[in-house]
Amino acid sequence: MFASGTDTGHESAGVVPMRFVWPYGGRSVFLCGSFTRWIDHIPMSPMEGCPTVFQVICSLTPGYHQYKFIVDGEWRYDEHQPFVSGNYGVSNTVFLPREADVIPATFSPTGPGRSSMDLDDVFVHSGDPSQDVTRGISDADLEVSRHRVSAFLSTHTAYELLPESGKVIALDVKLPVKQAFHILHEQGVPVAPLWDFSKGQFVGVLSAMDFILILRELGNRGSNLTEEELETHTISAWKEGKLHLRRQIDGNGRSDPRHLIHAGPYDSLKDISHKILSGNVSTVPIIHSSSQDGSFPQLLHLASLSGILKCICRHFRHSASTLPILQQPICSIPLGTWVPKIGESDPRPVAVLRPNASMGAALSLLVQADVSSIPIVDENDSLLDIYSRSDITALAKDKAYAQIHLDEISIHQALQLGQDANSPYNGQRCHMCLRSDPLHKVMERLASPGIRRLLIVEAGSKRVEGIISLSDVFRFLLG
Repeated sequence: MFASGTDTGHESAGVVPMRFVWPYGGRSVFLCGSFTRWIDHIPMSPMEGCPTVFQVICSLTPGYHQYKFIVDGEWRYDEHQPFVSGNYGVSNTVFLPREADVIPATFSPTGPGRSSMDLDDVFVHSGDPSQDVTRGISDADLEVSRHRVSAFLSTHTAYELLPESGKVIALDVKLPVKQAFHILHEQGVPVAPLWDFSKGQFVGVLSAMDFILILRELGNRGSNLTEEELETHTISAWKEGKLHLRRQIDGNGRSDPRHLIHAGPYDSLKDISHKILSGNVSTVPIIHSSSQDGSFPQLLHLASLSGILKCICRHFRHSASTLPILQQPICSIPLGTWVPKIGESDPRPVAVLRPNASMGAALSLLVQADVSSIPIVDENDSLLDIYSRSDITALAKDKAYAQIHLDEISIHQALQLGQDANSPYNGQRCHMCLRSDPLHKVMERLASPGIRRLLIVEAGSKRVEGIISLSDVFRFLLG
């Protein structure tokens, strides 16, 4: 999991959320260790559905730590975890490697903390899922379920995704970036296909990530984003400049532009799903041309995993018994990204921030950790909000982008800029689930418009335990 300390104005050490578990029962259980100076006792909570299993998530700095449990007033240690004998008797130990679990220094001098807002299809990880619950599904049932989902997707086409009515926003590549920025905000869309009149075809997409890169590039030059700078850059000019930025980010020197990933109305839902997953994109334009040479293309729809998942849920809703995996709790199957338990390593941990982290730190984390949303958490790792790539378009409101400096505005302040002063805070920005929720419930929620990931939280405390994205679900279903 990515995180960093309190925003102090100087470089601070990264912290790694780790789950401590006491699975041996008790009336009251506390955690104490070197990270609390052996003074503070951290209360642990019974897990939902498992009253004899206590857990707590703590943010630790990388390095070597010792810890013990206080169970019903008595000091205890877990014989099944690494332990040593020292000044505090026999204690459990854990070592958190510095390289793998900490944000590089380039992420931000004012380290992010933990946050919760709105996450994208970002993480694909087999992680922690079945540590606390015995797997209740056989390999045969899993294979049958995947085969039936695959068969359904293979025999249904993109036509089923087309709405009876609606509109699709497309932008001319000669449009100034400033105007495109405002259009995405006013239309409430995070991405739009690009049309090149000179070529007579769709050539790409403009997404929230483009504006994030623009903001970071101008911030790296020590300047604020001004209307004049945005006005002088067309979308096509920005796309050319983006190739240079991509070489810097990837570090591989490649300069080949990415071709537009698109599909036709007769393509199967399975093919479209694979295009979205392999291309690491959020949407695929559905384009149709009645001409054999592909001229005069028509933009019919923007296909997404959410729309495809809705088709799956609708088809199997009244025949759920044909998919044995649907009744399985999400913690019992390899799905999503989870906060690692004590002693576990995680090659791609959950990215989080605290509300006082700078906007610059958040944008760096979105880009370099290759995530599309970041939970925002408090000092107890409880969910407060979430910041996603698409939220960057909120800076178009009242031309806020011309009045801010990325390293001087916090995530909390940036979120307030995007809220309507005349309306109360909408708590539905954070969509959550519990580890005990069955897969079909998670799928139904992710099939709702605008929901691209669910934050797995601990009941009561709302501590973030993991994330499940649309891409996680499809990679699991398709095997």
